[in-house]
Amino acid sequence: MTMVSSTDLMNRTYRHQRHFYDFTRKYYLLGRDRMIAQLAARAGDVVLEIGCGTGRNLATAAARYPKSRLYGIDVSTEMLTSAIARIARAGLASQIRVAHADATRFDPRPLFGVARFERIFISYSLSMIPEWRAVIDSSISILAPGGELHIVDFGGQERLPGVFRSLLRRWLALFHVIPCDEMEQVLKARAQAAGASLAFERPYRDYAQYAVLRLPAT
Repeated sequence: MTMVSSTDLMNRTYRHQRHFYDFTRKYYLLGRDRMIAQLAARAGDVVLEIGCGTGRNLATAAARYPKSRLYGIDVSTEMLTSAIARIARAGLASQIRVAHADATRFDPRPLFGVARFERIFISYSLSMIPEWRAVIDSSISILAPGGELHIVDFGGQERLPGVFRSLLRRWLALFHVIPCDEMEQVLKARAQAAGASLAFERPYRDYAQYAVLRLPAT
């Protein structure tokens, strides 16, 4: 899928939803705030969110890490419109920058003048990207030495009732969301290839999956 077609699809999906997205998603995008807390970004760290949507997570991270620089990308220009407005209202334009980009083929240098990031986080976005493995590869390639990639997304729901799992997956598919059931195996392979450590959890009875991949410092 090209960037133009991805942008068109996501704009059609979120053109109207973006106005009430944050109110509804807080009930089922579980683990986002825990992930932000565990970023543990230090003063001067450069932090990137892939799939920043309305800017909700970036604003939360900026409040928690006021001495870090934050960046965000999204393929939906509709969502970026909401993110820019949120950032401006919060007076965070000097700390947060966002841009239109395709996460599967992302070069931060022409967009932000930044080559590497100490922290990259992805919250419930990989499951909306058919080429999600390419996003993981791209993210690892722009991590600084000792940097961390944090991911939270929908899990396999294997420890939840079968009816719930079936209905949830049908409902998610309406929004072009397909849980990345092979994420743990893919991340293990990528971590081994990069000499990185990997922590992987399946919280909320496997409703979600949460991963932290950490590159060696040198």
